[in-house]
Amino acid sequence: MLRKFSAWRHDEAAADMFALLDHLGIETFKGIGVSGGGNVLLHMATKQPERVKAMVLVSATSYFRAQARPIMRAYPDRLPAEERESLRRRHPGGDAQIEALLASTKAFADSYDDINFTPSWLGRITARTLIVRGDRDPLYSVEISVEMARVIPRSSLWVIPNTGHGPAAGERWPEFLKTATGFLRS
Repeated sequence: MLRKFSAWRHDEAAADMFALLDHLGIETFKGIGVSGGGNVLLHMATKQPERVKAMVLVSATSYFRAQARPIMRAYPDRLPAEERESLRRRHPGGDAQIEALLASTKAFADSYDDINFTPSWLGRITARTLIVRGDRDPLYSVEISVEMARVIPRSSLWVIPNTGHGPAAGERWPEFLKTATGFLRS
C-alpha cells in the first residue's frame, strides 16, 4: 500500500520535536540545526524559549527572500540523478516519500507563513545562539544573518568566507565541529 505524505512544514516539525522531547522527559536542550533544521530550531526557540538553552543555526533564515523562491521552486526538477539515488538509499518510504520531500521544498517557494520571523518575534529567543552563514549562500544572504544577530539577544555571527549553503561541510568540518561543540559546552 502506498502511503500518502503531506507537505513538510518547519513549524509542524518543531511541534513533533517538542512531543518527542516531552515523551523522553527532556525539559531543556541545546542543539545544532542545518538549513531546515535551523529553521525548526528557530520555531522551537520562539515558541518555548525556556526550553532551548543554546543553539547553533547553520544556514537558517528568518524569512524566505524573493531571490530564494525560484531556486526552491526549481530544486526538484534540477536534482541530479546521483542525488536522487542517494535520497532513495536514505529514505525508507521510497519514491513516494522522496517525491513528498521534493514537493515540500517546492512548496516553500509559495509559503509565507511557516518561515516569517519578525524582529520582535526573534527577540523572544533566550537561548545563547551562534548563527553560521556562508558568504556565498545563494538562498539566504549574509544580511539576513546580520539582521538575526542584531535582534536575537545573546547571539553571535560567524560568516565563513568562500562558502555557500551549508558552509560547515567538507574541509571546514573540523573547524566547525570544534567551534560548535565549544559554543554548546560553554
